[in-house]
Amino acid sequence: MNIHSKYLQFFFSLCLLWNAFEVKAQVPTNPPAIVNSSGIWLKGDLHVHSRHSTESSNNSVAKIINFSKSVGMDYMAITDHDNHVKGDVAHHTWTDPEFKSDSLLLLYGAEWTTTRGHGNVFSDKPYNHQQLYDIRDARDVNIAKVKNSLGVHLSANHPSGKDNFGFSYDLVQSIEVWNSAVWPKNANAIMIWDDMLSSGRMITGRGGSDAHHGVPTSTEKPSSNTYQAEYNYIGTPTTWVFAKERSLKAVVDALNNGNVSVSSNPFAPRVEFYADFKGNGKFEMMMGNTAISTGKPIQFQVQLIGKLLPKEQYTITVIKNGSKLNAFQVTGEMPALQFTDAPALQGRTYYRVTVEGKNTEYPEVPKSAALSEKMVALSNPIYFNFDPNF
Repeated sequence: MNIHSKYLQFFFSLCLLWNAFEVKAQVPTNPPAIVNSSGIWLKGDLHVHSRHSTESSNNSVAKIINFSKSVGMDYMAITDHDNHVKGDVAHHTWTDPEFKSDSLLLLYGAEWTTTRGHGNVFSDKPYNHQQLYDIRDARDVNIAKVKNSLGVHLSANHPSGKDNFGFSYDLVQSIEVWNSAVWPKNANAIMIWDDMLSSGRMITGRGGSDAHHGVPTSTEKPSSNTYQAEYNYIGTPTTWVFAKERSLKAVVDALNNGNVSVSSNPFAPRVEFYADFKGNGKFEMMMGNTAISTGKPIQFQVQLIGKLLPKEQYTITVIKNGSKLNAFQVTGEMPALQFTDAPALQGRTYYRVTVEGKNTEYPEVPKSAALSEKMVALSNPIYFNFDPNF
């Protein structure tokens, strides 16, 4: 090796050391938690089947509601297959005498079940689902007219699995990036989500257990699928929405706006993601928000809230435009970190985060934590130079 080559090698080593120092220096860990007083966090499940889905077993509406309340859920979407009742969800699931609660917010919805895949419909009030069912095999442009006239939220279900969503993603406001407790099967769903985000679509990522089977009670007899309730049931995963108030409309609005994160179960920590766009220390941007980039560095904060394992180490990975930007380790009673990055002045930039580590146990669904492996939580993106009306 000649002197020139040695000099270059030494120079590059210095650059690497300086970059490592710079990254470490700009990542304060466990800063004070951000308290967002403009709304409340509500948790629930956005994909559950009751006895009105014919392949479901031991899962009455009352059982779903009572279980949800017992694990602290705030809202629930019972999404029975519409083709099992020929589209007449309104006179089956919604008119079931058990479809009521004094504390659990019950969304109106169904699983739109078609030959081109499945999607979930969410609404804060009853709507004419029959119209959407009857047009299920039409061209996307005609489906869009009906969907828009109904004023409902349409979400793409299990986009990379069986019965994957085969319609235009311009029809949907959200995508099921985490279906059931089995985390590894969602890797391709995340890839599809990143593709949609990179193309300029602000599509909300959400979860759904897709639970069909409950635990037999009283005189009920077990079915061949009863075992599934120990592995995957309500809340595996749990979708958190940041709502302006405790109401059905506020839940749907949060889904529309992307103010959403997903945890492996109701007791796993919730990840919150903020940005101090104005540089005043107030962190006024959160998941789902967009702003016009100035090209200058912005400080972000990631924090974990809820039932944590203080002695365990969590890995927070920052994804920028579909690729890993960096990964950080945090511990403690309320782990948090700050990092700085500059969104591009021209073109779109988005950031989202994932959280990995030891999963909090879910005693009511005891075998679910193992299926989720190390995936604890994920956030929705913070956007720059995105057009909400794209």
